Amino acid sequence: MSREQLVGTEKHEGIGVVTMNNPQALNSLHPDLIEQLMVALQEMEEDSQIKVIILTGKGKAFCAGGDLPYLDELSNAREAQEYIKKAGQIVATIVKLKKPVVAMVNGAAAGAGFNLVLACDVVFCAESAKFIQSFANVGLIPDCGGMYFLPRRIGLAKAKELMFTAEPLKAGEALELGLVNHVINDAELEDKTWEYCEKLAQGPPLAINYMKSVLNKSYGLDLEELLELEASLQSICLQTEDNNEGIRAFREKRKPLFKGV
Repeated sequence: MSREQLVGTEKHEGIGVVTMNNPQALNSLHPDLIEQLMVALQEMEEDSQIKVIILTGKGKAFCAGGDLPYLDELSNAREAQEYIKKAGQIVATIVKLKKPVVAMVNGAAAGAGFNLVLACDVVFCAESAKFIQSFANVGLIPDCGGMYFLPRRIGLAKAKELMFTAEPLKAGEALELGLVNHVINDAELEDKTWEYCEKLAQGPPLAINYMKSVLNKSYGLDLEELLELEASLQSICLQTEDNNEGIRAFREKRKPLFKGV
């Protein structure tokens, strides 16, 4: 597959879709796919018309994690470290993007692919989707932020269990643990994800961007620091046209038309 086809993008009415497009390799993280994925995410961030980003994979897998054939070609520890660091930059980018990123998990999310899901803000997954911290099966430790995200999501003891044993989780189990927000019938996954993202795209962009930023920092802040940050950002929001529009719409009993200003 040519480089140009490894990641696809689509834009429609405030929603940007980034699709990992190497189904023959289960969308594993080949360096070319990593590079194109970073470019696509940044393009969506810089497009003022895009309010929410969907991240998904083509074929039967969301992402199978590291590209094992490529890993076999690495000749030394330095090359391996560079590859892992580049893959890790994907999750760092997702978290740092101002815009919300919604994972649409169409199939298996394994290893680093599981951790890409954890980096996203909201997760919709198909009933057939499976999640596995597969690193132990090949004598590796979790990367792409898995040891940061997973304990914070499900607690330290459960995170250790999943990582030590590499036991797969079905979609329903992932929902019970709080790893995903919604489990959807496979045939309806795309429609339901788009329905949610259309609603999100109609929300107040600046306020939602601030929410994402603060929530992602919240575990590292004490209460006083968080209150100070809230006061600072809320004072900005109170001066926006979106705030005025929201109040007018509430009084006029109509749906607000937010513009991000």
